[in-house]
Amino acid sequence: MPATGTATPCVILDIGGALELTPDTGWVDRWERRLGLAPGAVRDRMHDVWAAGAVGDVSEREVHEQAAARLGLDARQTEAFMEDLWEEYLGTPNEELLAYVRGLRGRCRLGILSNSFVGAREREAAAYGFDALVEVIVYSHETGVNKPDRRAFDLVLGRLGVRAEDCLFVDDAAVNVEAARALGMRGHLYEGVEGAVARIGRHVREAGDGGILPRPGPDPAPRTPGGPDREGAS
Repeated sequence: MPATGTATPCVILDIGGALELTPDTGWVDRWERRLGLAPGAVRDRMHDVWAAGAVGDVSEREVHEQAAARLGLDARQTEAFMEDLWEEYLGTPNEELLAYVRGLRGRCRLGILSNSFVGAREREAAAYGFDALVEVIVYSHETGVNKPDRRAFDLVLGRLGVRAEDCLFVDDAAVNVEAARALGMRGHLYEGVEGAVARIGRHVREAGDGGILPRPGPDPAPRTPGGPDREGAS
């Protein structure tokens, strides 16, 4: 059970579609055309590997081996295939939201809860510094539990040592937001920076001390169909 304590405001965020902007790059379609495969063939052949990678049941090396064997790729093609996967997975930084969250440090507790893929922590730390942005990151490929499973939420609450009722959860998947609300958390469906910043600010005011909210500041840090699924239950 999550620890109880003082009513310190807490904000927990999703990564893909919120802290990262991850539009479909079309990489899977390009590979299917390049390999002469029917549309949907990559998903059909790789779906169980993607699912296993999301909960840490395969290693990165095993993902590479399975992609090569199932799609008929040579070593060079396998590396290029995985590079394209990670390009879409990592997307680009949501600079405005990241800057705002940095301004919240010291004002509230901060965490990340992500449906992820094996290898994500190292790449996202190197690209975006998420490990320095928040106190706790819970990745599904490390815990074996995907959102919207309540155990995923219990894990992040427990590691932060906060109460569900003191937390706002921000995610771009409605099923995950509803799951958080069912556990007593507040929830915000991410549909854009302006709405998210307004909702987070209101939460910090209501749950915290009512002081002046941090303003978004400069961001000094740089920053799928057929591929691993970061939405809902993957």
